[in-house]
Amino acid sequence: MNEIRIIALDELGKGFIPPQFLPPGQDEYYLRNMQSPRPAGYWRKLSPGEIDVLSRNGNTADSWDNVLVTETFIPHQVKNCEFYGLVRIGRLEEKCLEYHDLRVPVGLTNCRIIACDIGEDVAVHNVRYLAHYIIGDNVVLLNIDEMHATDHAKFGNGIVKDGEDGSVRVRMDLVNETGARSVCPFEGMTAADAYLWAKYRQDAVLMKRFEDITQQCFDSRRGFYGSVGDRCVIKNCGILKDVKVGPAAYIKGANKLKNLTINSSHEEPVQIGEGVEMVNGIVGRGCHIFYGCKAVRFIMGDNSQLKYGARLIHSYLGDNSTVSCCELLNNLIFPAHEQHHNNSFLTASLVCGQSNIAAGATIGSNHNSRANDGELQAGRGFWPGLCVSLKHNCKFASFTLLAKGDFPAELNISLPFALVANNVHDDRLDVMPAYWWMYNMYALARNSWKFRDRDRRKQPVQMVEFDFLAPDTAEEMFAARALLEEWVGRAALRQGGQKADRNADDLRALGCQWLNGPEEKAAALEVLGEGMENSSRKTVILKAQAGYRAYGRMLLLYAVKNLLGYMRDNPQATRQSLADSLAGPRQKNWVNLGGQLVLAEDLAQLKADIREGRLDTWDEIHRRYERLGQKYPTDKCRHALACLLELMGARELAPQVWETALKDALNIQCFVAEQTFRSRKKDFENPFRQITFECPEEQAAVYGSAEDNSFVKQVRKETEDFAALAESVLRRG
Repeated sequence: MNEIRIIALDELGKGFIPPQFLPPGQDEYYLRNMQSPRPAGYWRKLSPGEIDVLSRNGNTADSWDNVLVTETFIPHQVKNCEFYGLVRIGRLEEKCLEYHDLRVPVGLTNCRIIACDIGEDVAVHNVRYLAHYIIGDNVVLLNIDEMHATDHAKFGNGIVKDGEDGSVRVRMDLVNETGARSVCPFEGMTAADAYLWAKYRQDAVLMKRFEDITQQCFDSRRGFYGSVGDRCVIKNCGILKDVKVGPAAYIKGANKLKNLTINSSHEEPVQIGEGVEMVNGIVGRGCHIFYGCKAVRFIMGDNSQLKYGARLIHSYLGDNSTVSCCELLNNLIFPAHEQHHNNSFLTASLVCGQSNIAAGATIGSNHNSRANDGELQAGRGFWPGLCVSLKHNCKFASFTLLAKGDFPAELNISLPFALVANNVHDDRLDVMPAYWWMYNMYALARNSWKFRDRDRRKQPVQMVEFDFLAPDTAEEMFAARALLEEWVGRAALRQGGQKADRNADDLRALGCQWLNGPEEKAAALEVLGEGMENSSRKTVILKAQAGYRAYGRMLLLYAVKNLLGYMRDNPQATRQSLADSLAGPRQKNWVNLGGQLVLAEDLAQLKADIREGRLDTWDEIHRRYERLGQKYPTDKCRHALACLLELMGARELAPQVWETALKDALNIQCFVAEQTFRSRKKDFENPFRQITFECPEEQAAVYGSAEDNSFVKQVRKETEDFAALAESVLRRG
């Protein structure tokens, strides 16, 4: 039976805060008055003449004494409205508000308004039920069925209000369907916050601190009103309940918005469109949500988009991401994620950014036990191809490309920049290390540029690393080279009819000889990967020698580019001062903390400071992220120098070592520029790309040419700058 209470009509608009939650000496409006931008003396009572005009215009009130206005009030602009409780109406002038060719007169018509503050020069028309809201200036509210706030509104934050049981706390079940990694969403939550909370579950003290910090960072008192910021337009909507809307938002045709904070701003306005339903979440600055999307228990990072019927449930979507026509469940996704296709599905995953999920991909939909699916963890640049199907648990190194196919078993791909294919014909798993570098340089190089170029954040909390050559990928490549050495050593022993039971150091030494030897000799080996697939079939490493050498060139380019950047930023620096300033051991342990790379030791200190109360608010934690971001360039340069010395087999940056490294790196950068052009040119020379055109001129008119491609030109210019900088640095000595 529905719980419908029957109350007296004169109680409508009164008693918003239950008496037991009112502080001594306060009335039910004390929090509303704190929220209101207007001083107490701003309001006045209606004059008898104004009441007469309002009554003749079809307006009613439970008491005209509870309707307060300003000195500039034109009663003729209020028609057919019902007022209950304390209603305060700002200045109304004879004007119109225009937005996207929609023009509406300033005023209030055909509304039921209960205990609200209305800003200056607003247009509020056909709002059937508007209760306990503070409306900003120059706001348009048009054709809304229901818009109200409750005394226990949390606006999407995972907190409990006074007198509530902890069971009502909103949680997001990230990464794991069981809820074992649940976190409490809150306004301002970054991908790093979500990662710390979801990842380190073994640390019970840290988990308790996160919940306590979240609770104490938000006011638990009952009675806060909903709010709509200045210059918002909300039209043709169904239900808005317990929603806080920032300035300049545009909301049209939404079905239901409930328990949300919409962090719109004049610099980064939020837009929400037709058929959208969003419940229990936070919408970041500059987000766009359109065309039938559904989001439940979620956070959308700044400048992200949800379009064309996409579903985002129990998930954190990082900044600068675009998701269309698909379903995402129980995910933690770092910045710059793309998923555009109606039949793609992603669940129970930690995806570390710069990722792209292709059409038909079903990531985590295949159960391999009677329990919930497990988890998937993918490094930066994860790209499962068309119709890829994966079983949990899986783990992928950075910039893994999965070829189209149904992968039958769990995967643990430890080689970065690799192509992984399910070879059905030979019943094996094929893995080609450094595939991107060898065969699609255009896409690899452009990947770093495009995500940096598309970073629209006006108020970044974290310094996100977008370069494909960075400390995390560098360390993955060092580890991959060690694996290739070991696997090639085993392959060489097998080919010679010997047992491959030597220790790892001996195997690596033997493998290193083969990998640095003649190409035709290494090509004859069948190199088998180990521990990469949970099955009894073979994992074959394709082009092991080419991949090994590619990793070496990528590492050298990473090291020299960063050291040249240091020299550019420090014009007085010399080779020796660089070596002295950046001296130190190679820091091998880096963590992708929500897209921001930090040293493992810095992360350990961060967690300790949170655990022990030295960091006691999320703002303090975010300021720590900022400080870590400020030291990151130096940490990266120090790491780059250590990597260079490791690659060159040198203990110090002697003049000959430095000169050789610069010349080799310049050759590699020239290779990058040439391969960027060549990989792009292949698209134009492919005969099947030409068959729809009658002549080359038609193709050029539609697609242009590789030579004129803007990114190809950009990489060539960067190569020229690289050469000039290297030459000037060499002259410094």
